[in-house]
Amino acid sequence: MTDAMFLLPLPLILLGWVIGGGSPGPATLAISGTSMQMGRRSGLTVAAGIVVGSACWGITAGLGFSAIMMNNAWLFEIMRYVGAAYLMYLALKSLRSAWHGGVVEIPSVSGRKLFLKGLMLHLTNPKAVLGWGAIYAIALAPGADHASVWSLFAALICASSAVFFGYAILFSAAPIARAYTRAKRGFEAAFGFLFAFASFKILTTRLA
Repeated sequence: MTDAMFLLPLPLILLGWVIGGGSPGPATLAISGTSMQMGRRSGLTVAAGIVVGSACWGITAGLGFSAIMMNNAWLFEIMRYVGAAYLMYLALKSLRSAWHGGVVEIPSVSGRKLFLKGLMLHLTNPKAVLGWGAIYAIALAPGADHASVWSLFAALICASSAVFFGYAILFSAAPIARAYTRAKRGFEAAFGFLFAFASFKILTTRLA
C-alpha cells in the first residue's frame, strides 16, 4: 500500500478506527459481559461473530451495496428496528438477571449460539453500515482502484479483530471475572441499562 491511495496516513486511519470500534457500544458490551460471565472461550466466540459481521458490512460497502441501502430508506429502517428490538431483548434479559440475583452460575450455551449472538449484533447495527461507508469515503483518494479498497478493508478488519478479541481476553482475566462474581447484580443492571440506551440510540439514528 502506498500513501497515494489514501487521503490520510494509514496509521491515523487505523487509530481512528480502533478508537471508534473500541468505544462502548453493543459489540463491546456483549463481548465484555460474556467474557466475565462465561469465560474467555465464550467471549472469543462472541467476538468472532462480531468480526464476521463487521467483515460482511465491510465487503458490502466495498462492493457499493451500502449506497443502495442508503438510497432505499426502507431497507435501513427495517434493519434499524430489528437491531433495536434485539438490543432491547438483551437489555431485558440482563435486567431480569439483575432482579433475580442469586448464586452466579456459568450457563451452558453452545458455541454456535454465542457466535450467532455476535453476528446478529453487528448485522443489525445500522451504525456498522454507516461506519464502513464513511471510512472508505474519508480514507480513500478519489479514483482509488479496487486493490486500494480491499487493502484498506484488510487493514481495518485486522484492527477490528485486535480490538474485539482483545476485549474478550481482557474481560475474561481472573481479577475482572472475580469482580463480576462479587457484584453480579450490579454488572447485569448496568449492562441492561446500557443495552437499552443503545437500542434507543439506534432508534433515533437518521440517514441525514
